[in-house]
Amino acid sequence: MTSLLSRFVPKTDFESYEDFHENFRIIVPENFNFAYDVVDEYAKDFPEKRAMIWCNDEGEEKIFTFKDLKYYSDKAANFFAKHGVGKGDYVMLTLKSRYEFWFCILGLHKLGAIAVPATHMLKTQDIVYRIEKAGLKMIVCISEDGVPEQVDEAHAECGNVPLGKAVVGGKSREGWIDFRKELEVTSPDFERPTGEAATKEDICLVYFSSGTAGFPKMVEHDHTYSLGHILTARYWQNVEDDGLHYTVADSGWGKCVWGKLYGQWIAGCAVFVYDYDRFDAKHMLEKASKYGVTTFCAPPTIYRFLIKEDLSQYDFGTLTYAVVAGEPLNPEVFNRFLEFTGIKLMEGFGQTETVVTIATFPWMEPKPGSIGKPTPGFKIELMDREGNLCDVGEEGEIVINTKEGKPVGLFVHYGKDQKRTQETWHDGYYHTGDMAWMDEDGYLWFVGRGDDIIKTSGYKVGPFEVESALIQHPAVLECAITGAPDPVRGQVIKATIVLTKGHTAGEELKKELQEHVKKVTAPYKYPRIVEFVEELPKTISGKIRRVEIRDKDQNQ
Repeated sequence: MTSLLSRFVPKTDFESYEDFHENFRIIVPENFNFAYDVVDEYAKDFPEKRAMIWCNDEGEEKIFTFKDLKYYSDKAANFFAKHGVGKGDYVMLTLKSRYEFWFCILGLHKLGAIAVPATHMLKTQDIVYRIEKAGLKMIVCISEDGVPEQVDEAHAECGNVPLGKAVVGGKSREGWIDFRKELEVTSPDFERPTGEAATKEDICLVYFSSGTAGFPKMVEHDHTYSLGHILTARYWQNVEDDGLHYTVADSGWGKCVWGKLYGQWIAGCAVFVYDYDRFDAKHMLEKASKYGVTTFCAPPTIYRFLIKEDLSQYDFGTLTYAVVAGEPLNPEVFNRFLEFTGIKLMEGFGQTETVVTIATFPWMEPKPGSIGKPTPGFKIELMDREGNLCDVGEEGEIVINTKEGKPVGLFVHYGKDQKRTQETWHDGYYHTGDMAWMDEDGYLWFVGRGDDIIKTSGYKVGPFEVESALIQHPAVLECAITGAPDPVRGQVIKATIVLTKGHTAGEELKKELQEHVKKVTAPYKYPRIVEFVEELPKTISGKIRRVEIRDKDQNQ
């Protein structure tokens, strides 16, 4: 066995969910740092152990061992130090799925600096916001998609404050550092800082939460956060030592560190990185099949596209396990994937602020549409609007009881925003803002964001239950359910729908879909308004931005 898991978890194997929930513990070493205490330890003890397989659509492929990652992350640490980056400095990484992302984030961890992963889709004003909010010391980005141009525009709008700018690939740019060229000549010798220079309480990672509403929050995590992802990788995604795990997410999304870094490597599992510019379900299936992916994680959006393909054309011989998160899973998707692969999708729930906090774990029989049961260490409760805990069957907000301390894997605070932190984390509870209910077996069922609930003619309707009904119809590829203003009913249910190929929008199809919902679920839940669109507004993490649809309807 070449996994380091037992160094951090006294008991690694469990007989049941009850055994797991009661006896799982994480040991947090003093001054723990993932880059040194996991990556460099593998490099010392098992230098040739496979850490990552990377490929792209141009036919390039690279296999990185832990020895390679130590070498390049030490170089990256020296690179950043040379350009004035030190402990506590914020560095934004806009690198899609370039393998340099892993060099950079590990190098920043080693320095005690703070990595700020970001999507390449940010516009000038988004970058201005991040430069000013975080006080960025440096930005490292890809050379294409207009990203350097957007960075230059944002930098100018900020008054050209001191800001290092490095580009990965492409032609040289005036005022920019060529990351790849400099890394080649940078020393691979970097000594681990000691004492106050490196503590486990230091902030090491920040995500500007994409959010379904409001301005992005700076979600700040310390070095212990990576250990919390043992739960995510080993016990939800069910990764194995020397396996190959594939989570669909580029490096700008928090899901990347959920599935392509921390927990997988602690458990000894390599990660698969497919660096593509445009999503294509066929190409994704071909790559996963070719390289022998053993465990797989993706949001429901991806699975909806996958099941539309002829899955019988692909070899799933190595695939043993698959999980889903990001949006509630429609039972139709669960059933179709099971039919094609024989694998039951295991759903999970978490936020940018957390690791996996609720999940269908390996010892549990999945209930399609349920997000599962609480994760060990996270005391999950449901709370009504008056602050009372909910009974079985009652709908309430998902809250985390932190009266006995912060669980490993929960964020530290919203950076430079004490007011916002206190609004969501007070009286011993962190409030997620997500609604759910619990059944008699202890399974939790996601309803939606608190502000997504529709109140129509005295009824309360969660968008997911209507979306689940619609997605069963062969004409519906994706849909979003929102409440639209109505002078009589307060709100009426609106369906915004993306059609599958071969179906045409029109009044006849609209009526067919309305009747379908009436038959599948309660008649009062049918959408009185149906709008057909080419695509739904989404965050970078693939979550539907229902707020955008609501705002558009409010302003009309």
